[in-house]
Amino acid sequence: MNIFIAEIKDNKAVLTEEESWHCARVLRKKAGENIRLIDGKGSFYDATIEVVNDKKTTAHISAGPFQQKIRPYTLHLAIAPTKNIDRIEWMIEKAVEIGIDEISFVQCKNSERTVLKKDRILKIVESAVKQSLQAFIPKVNELKPLKNFLSDVTADQKLIAHCFESQRQNIKEISFEGKTTLVLIGPEGDFTEEEVNESKKHNFRSLSLGENRLRTETAGLYVCQAASLLS
Repeated sequence: MNIFIAEIKDNKAVLTEEESWHCARVLRKKAGENIRLIDGKGSFYDATIEVVNDKKTTAHISAGPFQQKIRPYTLHLAIAPTKNIDRIEWMIEKAVEIGIDEISFVQCKNSERTVLKKDRILKIVESAVKQSLQAFIPKVNELKPLKNFLSDVTADQKLIAHCFESQRQNIKEISFEGKTTLVLIGPEGDFTEEEVNESKKHNFRSLSLGENRLRTETAGLYVCQAASLLS
């Protein structure tokens, strides 16, 4: 059964404009057909289409809400986007499939990419949510200078992964369960030493992802997998 994103109120559902277009023009759904909906907040619904329109498709809720199983941890990944945007988009798709709650993008001294299209990233996130049969859409934040990000963000535990030879806690020793965890991943070329020191002023702890040096997008995906497996 096809899954669509909709705004739910009482027993009525209104598909988003993009979802309405996909329902009407691509899948050519008709009134009376059954569909499955998600509200993006963690709930599934069964519904019957009432009106099909490429601008506004409506449906009647026949069953639900059915709550998506809640993960025992909350993960916020903040990452410096790569010069080749395809690599970071691939990572985001896989991270959503594995499980993530919030995605932020930071601009660092060694960053080669200074522009990011949030709307495009959000479309990738929504597609991955539906593909992996989830009902919760992770929050996507705008690209922000690292200094501003450090001063704005909160979490139960804040970690920064870097390659400097200093005391770092291995990710296998991190307890994710029952906590909100923020993990910060740097750009190609890593953070500068000054950036790492600045993060410590905001209560970030240094994190090691193992002996191998990982690409930015590999590091981000590794964090998502580790959080899932260690919880």
